[in-house]
Amino acid sequence: MPNHSPILVATATVKAGATKTRWFILVLIGIMYMITYMDRTGISIAAPYIAREFGFSETAIGVVFSVFLWAYALGQIPAGWFADRFGPRLTLLILVPLWSVMTAMTSIATGIRSLIIVRFIFGLAEAGAFPAATRGMQLWFPASERGIVHGVSHSFSRFAIAIVPFIAVSIIAALGWRWIFYLFAAIGLFWSFAFFWLYRDQPEKHPSVNRLELEYIRGCNVEHTAYMSQAEPERPKVPWARIFRSRNMWYIAITYGCFYYGTYFYVTWFPDYLLQYRHLSLKTIGVLAALPLVAGMVGDLLGGSLTDGIYKRTGKLKFARRVVAGPAMLASGVCLIPAALTHHSMTAIFCLTASLFFLELVISPAWAVPMDVGGQFSGTVSGLMNMAGALVASVSPIIFGYLVQRGEWIAPFFISAGVLLMGAVFWTFLVNPERSVAEGALA
Repeated sequence: MPNHSPILVATATVKAGATKTRWFILVLIGIMYMITYMDRTGISIAAPYIAREFGFSETAIGVVFSVFLWAYALGQIPAGWFADRFGPRLTLLILVPLWSVMTAMTSIATGIRSLIIVRFIFGLAEAGAFPAATRGMQLWFPASERGIVHGVSHSFSRFAIAIVPFIAVSIIAALGWRWIFYLFAAIGLFWSFAFFWLYRDQPEKHPSVNRLELEYIRGCNVEHTAYMSQAEPERPKVPWARIFRSRNMWYIAITYGCFYYGTYFYVTWFPDYLLQYRHLSLKTIGVLAALPLVAGMVGDLLGGSLTDGIYKRTGKLKFARRVVAGPAMLASGVCLIPAALTHHSMTAIFCLTASLFFLELVISPAWAVPMDVGGQFSGTVSGLMNMAGALVASVSPIIFGYLVQRGEWIAPFFISAGVLLMGAVFWTFLVNPERSVAEGALA
């Protein structure tokens, strides 16, 4: 794929009569994001029942939560490389059915060892989801829409976390905890069939894309891009040494690690926190646990709109990404302090809701940056960023579980606030979306 200047693409305008197939593709990818979080969040609702059935301690459950992230981190770079080299379509058609099968197999685990093995393989399979999707969205969208596409896609994942408590509690009441994983696995398999029929790696090869939409996506006239519909996609060699030597790459990785650490509480311990520490009923949790995630969805969309809007107005990519992400991460950490200290359950939920809203403002700039700095290697770059995030986040449920087992429910929130403060500093002063991490790869 030829490279184009970010400013050139950013200033392109949609012409009357252009098709909007890219937004259909975005919804298809967004549903996949939703499925990933349904599959990985279901276990947080089933955890008390699994622990009771197998006699697991809180620390053991923390390990089960974290083993997914260890595998998820391990698979990020290989999966991102595979998506860059062989395309998002093939990558996802291998990985989604695999992790769906492993989701179902969670139900047939017989103890801690088998459960860890299943969740480890599940994590390896899900590792390629976001790097492959990032590469796919880069191929389908111009630079001026990179923020909002990640806002939309990640809002689907937050929607999943919001609805899973209600759905999972209903499934447990009717069929038992194992059926959470059977039913969620079936959804992933169904999506795979739809993706096979409806998605193409290049808009040039999709029958529903017309010339005007192609011109907008590519930022150049259709005569320049027409040959691409017949050409085989390039399989570039990744400049590994350049990427790993890039300070900017490591700044990006560290900031995403701070972000991921802050969010993973909501995916793992949040329902148990409401049940055990705030003493809410299971039915009440099914409703209230969704509130922060709904606010997070709003944050995803708003963050994407803000960073894209600022970029279009100023043409300053670094400013557009930093001015949204840095202050938002700081505000998120500040909101955790009253959430930890208050004795009132609703006040705590309100503060946690505000914290996640601000934190989710970060997600669109964070995932747009690998597109900004990675070019045709955006799958690899996003994989490295997500690997760092998963590694940092993997210690979160273990720390939380260890402290909870000692009766400490407040300290974990202060730790998270400190991590988010560090992320805010890195975002504001160090991350540079205008500096390529692969030299000459900006696209």
